[in-house]
Amino acid sequence: MTLQFPNASRVFDPVRRCVTFWGHDSAFEVAFHLDADVLTRFSPQSGHDEAASLRTFDTNRQRIERAASGVYARRRQSFHRLSTSDF
Repeated sequence: MTLQFPNASRVFDPVRRCVTFWGHDSAFEVAFHLDADVLTRFSPQSGHDEAASLRTFDTNRQRIERAASGVYARRRQSFHRLSTSDF
């Protein structure tokens, strides 16, 4: 089965400096943390607060989900942290 992203939920975590989102492989939930550095790379001029981070995430959601799918295909784990090297 392939990884899908039926739930558009995402959460900004200022302590971990990431946005968390979830994918599903059949009945298995897979959590992803997207490093804030990735968001800065996507949109260098936007801020680092919650609203700006989530806006940048939403604008680049397809690209982020493609990268997440690729990372998951290489290592089927229940958690992945995505960094700039994954893009």
